[in-house]
Amino acid sequence: MELRHIPIDELRPAAINMRHGKRPPDIDDILPSIRARGILQPLLVRPVETEANAYEIVAGRRRYFSAKAVRDEQGEVEPLPCAVMEPGDDAAALEASLIENIARLDPDEMSQYECFARLTREGKSVADIAATFGLTELMVKRRLALGTLIAPIRAAYRAEKIDAASIRHLTLASQAKQKEWWKLWKENRNACPMGHRLKQWLFGGQSIATGAALFPLDTYEGEIVTDLFGEEGYFADPDLFWRKQGEAIAAKADALREAGWAEVIVMEPGEHFPAWDYEKVPKKKGSKVYVEVSGRGEVSFHEGYLSRVEARRREKKEGAEAASSARPEVTKAMRNYLELHRHAAIRAELLDHPGIALRLMLAHAIAGSALWQVTPEPQKAASDAIAKSLAANVAECAFRGWQANIRALLGLPEERENLTAPHGDDAATVALFAKLLMLNDEEIMNVLVTVMGETLQVGSAAVEALAVVLKRDMGPVWEPDETFFELLRDRSTINAMLADIAGKNVADQNVAEKASVQKQIIRDCLAGTNGRTKVTTWLPRWMHVPARAYRDDGGFAPAEAWHRVAGYFGKM
Repeated sequence: MELRHIPIDELRPAAINMRHGKRPPDIDDILPSIRARGILQPLLVRPVETEANAYEIVAGRRRYFSAKAVRDEQGEVEPLPCAVMEPGDDAAALEASLIENIARLDPDEMSQYECFARLTREGKSVADIAATFGLTELMVKRRLALGTLIAPIRAAYRAEKIDAASIRHLTLASQAKQKEWWKLWKENRNACPMGHRLKQWLFGGQSIATGAALFPLDTYEGEIVTDLFGEEGYFADPDLFWRKQGEAIAAKADALREAGWAEVIVMEPGEHFPAWDYEKVPKKKGSKVYVEVSGRGEVSFHEGYLSRVEARRREKKEGAEAASSARPEVTKAMRNYLELHRHAAIRAELLDHPGIALRLMLAHAIAGSALWQVTPEPQKAASDAIAKSLAANVAECAFRGWQANIRALLGLPEERENLTAPHGDDAATVALFAKLLMLNDEEIMNVLVTVMGETLQVGSAAVEALAVVLKRDMGPVWEPDETFFELLRDRSTINAMLADIAGKNVADQNVAEKASVQKQIIRDCLAGTNGRTKVTTWLPRWMHVPARAYRDDGGFAPAEAWHRVAGYFGKM
């Protein structure tokens, strides 16, 4: 067994668990701790034999989904501590050992620091401490690094007033800078930079890791700031970095031109290379190199590409040159004759191969063709508040995580949000069809449900029919958030909700009150505050299955949609 940190994009739930991915695990009890402190107990993983740099999770699925939720909230998440199994390892024994080791460790990180510091004074190495408690060496180094922070910051962290991400960034700062930040924190906590904003504050708005450099670090004349964990370094002078990086990019571009590439195009920093709009073409046919430079200074070289327009133009030109040099083998009429007869033979044969037909249908649904155009649901939010509310929804996070697994399964780029992309490219459809033929039936069904989820129309009768057929309980995946209450306006509806949650007597007593007062009583009932008995199972009728309206005069579209189609489903 090897203990190390692995980027979250290289981890995925074990294939045996993928069928459970449609319903994410309940992470409500551990998410606050992981949000504040990170993951302390390593996940148990094993390498995916058929894919490089990929690991499936044997134990720790809830910790994994919690980390994904933190990444969705904060935009990034550090690599996760993992115990990597070796061939012959017994998973149950390893998991029990990890749990036993971590159980011997005080959960408070400052207490861990004090324990580790005492052990180092007694002559124990970082590796010794890591082995004793079943942790990675990096986790031990991070605890020891807490001792270099100024005392008031350590005390605030112990009292859980400062989050783990901010603490890590503070290890990049000198004690003078820490004191400056502490003064800001005491004067106005809300205005004090935290999390990723703290890193920007420390580096004047731009933080560039040393790993992004194309040039040798010993040629950089400026200061390089390293964190106290010894894992990351940053350029203190971004302007100097960009000058050095620009020189290195130019030198690399010149070398590529000398190697025979038709053109080397250096893109604007931050501009993304849309690989799906380009085709791989051999160097001898005039393909280009596109140099992608991220805002964080990272550089990617995309060699051997032409845009689809350029590739088609070149194919047309080559076809015209071939046609002008030789008489075509068949006339247009003969081609039409042959194509129609071949088409008739193949689609008749397809009747006996439904599995292959399903795979080809999926390829068309994802990649499109001249006769297919499938559009993913855009999920347009009417406001930023609604968009943020949806992004935090655990069901939405679960689907996005599932999507990422299927994108990896099909070899699609991570930046492609949806599988389905209605560009109607026949060659892309066939390439995807070839990939789907290599998947087993269970994997094909996983792709199928993803495509169906992406193309399920918001507000449609199909959504309501599925809710009933699947008996979807909305309680585990939705709860009234602040956006819900802000959008709640109709007083008669609010009073009806109050009656549902607090009883008719309470609703009648407050029927003349302002909507804000009645909404506050509902909040109190949900939270168990201000003397109200806590209600844990309430859902507004709008979120029932099937959907129900509060008023008889209609106006709630999902309920109306269900009424239109309910007759097709009997007494479900």
